[in-house]
Amino acid sequence: MNVTLRQLRAFVAVAKSASFTEAASQLHITQSALSGLIKELEQVLGVQVIYRSTRKVQVSEVGGEFLPLAVRILQDLDEAFHTIHDLKALKSGVVRVAAPQLMACTLMPEVIAAFNQQHPGVQIRLSDCALEAVQPKVHSGEVDFAIGPERAASYEIATHSLFDIPFVAVFPPGHPLGKLKRVTWADISRHPLISLQGEYTQMLSADLQAASGSLALNPDIEVTFMTTALSMVNAGLGVTTCLPYAASLLDLYGLQTRLLLAPKLSRKFYLLTKKERPLSPAAQAVADFMRGYVARQKWSSVGKG
Repeated sequence: MNVTLRQLRAFVAVAKSASFTEAASQLHITQSALSGLIKELEQVLGVQVIYRSTRKVQVSEVGGEFLPLAVRILQDLDEAFHTIHDLKALKSGVVRVAAPQLMACTLMPEVIAAFNQQHPGVQIRLSDCALEAVQPKVHSGEVDFAIGPERAASYEIATHSLFDIPFVAVFPPGHPLGKLKRVTWADISRHPLISLQGEYTQMLSADLQAASGSLALNPDIEVTFMTTALSMVNAGLGVTTCLPYAASLLDLYGLQTRLLLAPKLSRKFYLLTKKERPLSPAAQAVADFMRGYVARQKWSSVGKG
């Protein structure tokens, strides 16, 4: 049984108007085309739904039973089409994004606020998590996409380059590093260094040795979260290294930053999606917006007093 939307709309229009002339006018088709649609519907259903005469049009008993069902089907479909239109037009939609904890409490709220100014009907749900949980959230389908630094990706995860950001030295106001016109990795090694446990320090130390041939990263204090490291810097317990997308948090603590040179090291970040699973219009719009947002940042020239 293959009932078409055109047949249903034709039947409902005739039944409600009790006139082929008026129904044809509403549907912007000829009366002969309308009559053909009704005949096709009756052939598919195997029953007569409309009685025709030279003087009036009447719904049959079966047609009367079928009418509310047809109306409900068309209403549901129209609502579905309206919903899809709103999703495509970014008037509605839910986008789920995962980001590492530091990015989730600094850069992402800025992006979300800026996007919502343009598309208030789209809801962005942010999942802040440990770095090692970012890819699993994409893999499981818990989020539409995630943001994360370069790591060995699963074969099911697609990586899309987002930005390349330099490391900066972070220190409290009045610190000796603030008097230097340029700050090097050798400079920060002369002060108590606070760094993160695990991959962050391991990868950074390996990059530093590879780029310099001699320098190594030897933290005096290791903590789990960058927010803890920044709080300790604020308390005067040492200096740390950070990525400048965390500018809002650095400002909150009143900390100073300088671009780290000799060598200049950076970290690449990617937008992570699940292969063979296209993003929804809203998710794609958020991803594109974020690319544009980060492209406008002046991270390579960071260094404030």
